[in-house]
Amino acid sequence: MSKEELNTPIRNEVLDVIRQALAAHFDVDAIDVSGNEIAIPVLDSAQNEKFALVKVSIPRGTRDGQGGYIEYDAYAAAEEYRLDMEEKKAKKAAVEAKKAAKIAADNAKRAAKQKKSSETSA
Repeated sequence: MSKEELNTPIRNEVLDVIRQALAAHFDVDAIDVSGNEIAIPVLDSAQNEKFALVKVSIPRGTRDGQGGYIEYDAYAAAEEYRLDMEEKKAKKAAVEAKKAAKIAADNAKRAAKQKKSSETSA
């Protein structure tokens, strides 16, 4: 059997489980929009109808440059994502610290300038 023939039943089973869970939770039927996508109607806070789209895929992996594939590894992808999020969090914290330091320095300059102008006025 081909990989596609092996993957299709898995993908369909996952879609069925998701479809049932969404129907039970939101009390609406899922809409099949393609072979690997389902959508459900939802309402935003202003009661406008929107759609949540769920796509299920069984990834092949990445090409190895020799006509084959390196199998997809969700554990490695999750670790890479975790590291990326930690890096972004650290960068954001550094920017926030720099911004806070600048605000403190600006406030100190203003206070010194105000003190100096009040001393010259007196």
